[in-house]
Amino acid sequence: MSAVERLLAVMTRLRDPVRGCPWDVEQSFESIAPHTVEEAYEVDDAIRRGDMDGLREELGDLLLQVVFHAQMARERGLFDFDAVAEGLVDKLVRRHPHVFGDATVRDAADQTRAWEELKAAERAAKGDASGASALDGVARGLPALARAQKLWRRAARSRLAAGPPDAQAAFAARRAGGGEEALGALLFALCAEASDAGLDAERALREAVARFEAAARAREAEAPR
Repeated sequence: MSAVERLLAVMTRLRDPVRGCPWDVEQSFESIAPHTVEEAYEVDDAIRRGDMDGLREELGDLLLQVVFHAQMARERGLFDFDAVAEGLVDKLVRRHPHVFGDATVRDAADQTRAWEELKAAERAAKGDASGASALDGVARGLPALARAQKLWRRAARSRLAAGPPDAQAAFAARRAGGGEEALGALLFALCAEASDAGLDAERALREAVARFEAAARAREAEAPR
């Protein structure tokens, strides 16, 4: 029995209504979803710390989330783990025609454009093509900064934006006493600016927060007790 087969068998037993774990049995897609998001961040943290042993463990925890959701779907007769894996394989092959087909790409940037075009075609194929939007498929559960950048890139690439948001005007509005709406406009303008510059707003803020935390902890350590 392979490791994946053992994992699936363990998950099936954990969810068994009679012999399983009461906590696992009572879970649902909705209750597990926050854990799935948290485990993805744990993977990111292990990578940033360069902790490869930790990364191996965190990837296992993330895989558990996939297996958990797949098991609950199987119980409802929706799909199973094999269907998830098969769907992923099909998608990877379909989205890499330059590897598995006759298409050619010049560089990574050209591949990114081709990737977005393929995803747009897939979105259109899922429903009425006339109603498909270039902005479809940007998950609402993404961190706000990351979602803002993805939406801005989609809108700019599809020429849906009249122009880049004016960060200076948004900052002036905020300084003039604007509340949450003005602050949101400023943050979005900064996200758009970061995207146009090829920067990652989410990572930039995370690293700025890390620098602030390190400095604050250093001052705390130096303060007289």
